[in-house]
Amino acid sequence: MSIFTALLAGLLFGIGLIVSGMANPDKVLGFLDLAGSWDPSLAFVMVGAIAVGVVAFMAARGRTISLLGEPMKLPASKQIDRRLVGGSVLFGVGWGVAGFCPGPGLVALGMGDVKALVFVVATLVGMALFEWFERRGRSS
Repeated sequence: MSIFTALLAGLLFGIGLIVSGMANPDKVLGFLDLAGSWDPSLAFVMVGAIAVGVVAFMAARGRTISLLGEPMKLPASKQIDRRLVGGSVLFGVGWGVAGFCPGPGLVALGMGDVKALVFVVATLVGMALFEWFERRGRSS
């Protein structure tokens, strides 16, 4: 059942990204271009996503088992540290340069966007480098 619900959630998420324009890097870069021809329409998408997220996290607070019977895996740390800030900055720079973040990048790749292929490969290389540095740091 969890594979089916994950597939359904992924399809719904992907369709939402396409409909909202988040899978279109030109639309995203237009939103990020505050000094040029700014397109504020994605702000409404973000506000809607935040509203849904707030409601979902409020419903999940204090639960140990999800509605589907799976264990809840919510973030435990509330600490803002150098790694969190650095990762956020790196994410923001990548989003601003490419016009993609991971979800929309995968959706655009599925739609055949060549730029998305470059983005997804770079993301995978970055993830592999992170894992390598993590393992190297733990063994020292």
